[in-house]
Amino acid sequence: MQKMTTSFAATALALGLALAFPAHAGSATSAPRVQEAPLRAHLAFLSNDVLEGRGTGQRGADLTVTYLETQALAAGLKPANGASYRQSVKIAGVVGLPDQSSMHLTAGGQPLAFTYGQDWVWAPGDAQDTHAFNAPLVFVGYGATAPEEDWDDYKGQDVKGKLLVMMVNDPQPTAEQPDRFAGKGLTYYGRWNYKFEEARRHGAAGVLLIHTDASATYGWSVVQHSWAGVERFQLADKTTGNALQGWMTDASARALFKAAGQDLDQLRAAAERKDFQPVPLNATLDGEMKAAVRKVEQFNIAGVVPGTDPRLKDEVVIYSAHWDHLGKHGDSGDTIFNGAVDNASGSAALLAMAKAAVQAPAKRSQMFLWVAAEEQGLLGSAAYAAAPLWPLARTAANLNLDSLNFVGQTRDIGAQGSERTELGKLAAAAAKGMGMHIAVTEPDLIGGYFRSDHINFAKAGVPAFSIESGREFIHDPAGSTAKVEAYQARYHQVTDEYDPSWDLSGMTQQAQFTLNLGRLVANAPKMPAWRAGDAFGKARAAK
Repeated sequence: MQKMTTSFAATALALGLALAFPAHAGSATSAPRVQEAPLRAHLAFLSNDVLEGRGTGQRGADLTVTYLETQALAAGLKPANGASYRQSVKIAGVVGLPDQSSMHLTAGGQPLAFTYGQDWVWAPGDAQDTHAFNAPLVFVGYGATAPEEDWDDYKGQDVKGKLLVMMVNDPQPTAEQPDRFAGKGLTYYGRWNYKFEEARRHGAAGVLLIHTDASATYGWSVVQHSWAGVERFQLADKTTGNALQGWMTDASARALFKAAGQDLDQLRAAAERKDFQPVPLNATLDGEMKAAVRKVEQFNIAGVVPGTDPRLKDEVVIYSAHWDHLGKHGDSGDTIFNGAVDNASGSAALLAMAKAAVQAPAKRSQMFLWVAAEEQGLLGSAAYAAAPLWPLARTAANLNLDSLNFVGQTRDIGAQGSERTELGKLAAAAAKGMGMHIAVTEPDLIGGYFRSDHINFAKAGVPAFSIESGREFIHDPAGSTAKVEAYQARYHQVTDEYDPSWDLSGMTQQAQFTLNLGRLVANAPKMPAWRAGDAFGKARAAK
């Protein structure tokens, strides 16, 4: 993409400001319309080279935050954090330093010659630069504690100070129990971040996950590129993670278990049963782990359209999107990961929605929330859930936007995850009101519901899901589908750039649906409830 000149950047910023101002206040009962022009203007600017890919801890992030808070003010949103639109998110950037570390695995009295990057990877999960280990290893199956499934891989055993070895994904369906752990779908218990969290709750010193292409749904090279020599970000609070978090290849795990006198395949089979017991391995991790740690402050941006009902205005509907992308990397060629679709599109849509929403407030308040550091592990939304600007018990729903439709209008709209709550029925009503229908739900094989910012709200008990593009394109279905499929080659690449020729009618449609659904929630007599028995719904019930 051609570099933006300073004068053009200033012109684009001024244009964005002008487009963001509401033309009139509107009535509380009128249906606000999301306009394509401001959405396109914000999308073009947010994905331009001038913002350098909006990378966490980089200059582009600071520019993006300034732009968003300026646009929130221009749109007429009220600051959500006292007099400020900003919420501080304190992050630690961590890089493992294997060359300065002395980490040794011993099994059956024999040292194992594991090479960092090739056989295993690791880094601290608690933002500390030095750790010393003398930790015995324990195999804990899937490392899951799921009361609603009557499943506990820990069985009350003391694993404090121990290094846990576990499988990724979750227990597989059987002929007798085809629907356990969502059947063929992936539940939150199968996500690697859940496994780290649960290990910490049990006081473990750390976790080594066993990688296979099938269980992780991606190859070892993905793990290598995400860990080896790469700065990984985490919330700076030292109590959030384990001392050690890492992965090992399947071949390395087999060598470890064989040296420890165990058969990995037999233990894997045992771990598929709920009567599985943790297995201490005749193995230890010894040595010192070093890491480079730096502290970074990023910001969520939040603005509010106050509600009109004297009672319901104390409750809120939150629309969210992450503003960050991968930033600027490399020394030659195109070094900017613009992230036009992912997720300048969602951030721009929120700005266009806010412009519409202020013209016709709803009974409940509505918050527009741009979160930081999603690409680094959903950190901005996690920080918000830990220190919410609005009480979670009075948060009716979170509707999240991430990577919107840049191809054209559809007859359907994606609402996977809405069926877990009463949002599902409201989503169907909102779709019908726009002449659409909810897209057919397919098994969530990669755990998509657990990989976007809404999950941190769901974990806190707030009904939440991400609104996704439909696939039934109205114009040129085959050609439109081909455009969507072609985007996969640009995902998380420098080629995810804005194209002025994009048909943004589908993106505008998606934003309009989200705002319409939010208004249904905001004007409903009561807040939506979770489906009976849902694990996340229990968090809401506890509040």
